Amino acid sequence: MPIRSPIEDEVVALFEEFRAPVIRYMLAFGLPIADAEELAQEVFLSLFEHLRRGKSRANLQGWIFRVAHNSALKCRLQLRRHSDRFVYEPVLSMAAADPAPGPEETLAISQWQQRLLSVVRALPEQDQFCLALRAEGLRYREISEVLDISLGSVAASLEKSLSRLMRAEQT
Repeated sequence: MPIRSPIEDEVVALFEEFRAPVIRYMLAFGLPIADAEELAQEVFLSLFEHLRRGKSRANLQGWIFRVAHNSALKCRLQLRRHSDRFVYEPVLSMAAADPAPGPEETLAISQWQQRLLSVVRALPEQDQFCLALRAEGLRYREISEVLDISLGSVAASLEKSLSRLMRAEQT
């Protein structure tokens, strides 16, 4: 069995930590799961090359999500160009905690999910991305770097989005 380099070990550890969050974020772009999984692998291959070349190690989580963001945008654009059937549908999984809810509870949960999902879909795309990145645990500064927007824009976006979600929750 070949011995891995320290960089390979680091990338494998980062892959194990961030693979699922990166895929979830890419799914928020409306990408098919197979494309999101393939792009995630490419992100970590790019990370390996980035580190192998001795480039910056500062904020690797932000770097990973920035590359994932740009890759997902490019893939979505290509899908739209090559398929008139591509429809942007952000994937938001809000599974119920109870594995076997009753019919009334199932209906209530479904209505609640649909209400929140319609609010999220009505948000501008940048607000949806901010919300998705925050849900993945990125800090405001990391979100601003990933989306290439100001810290104030991130804060305003998240405040506006969360306010809309809270209003929908109260109705």
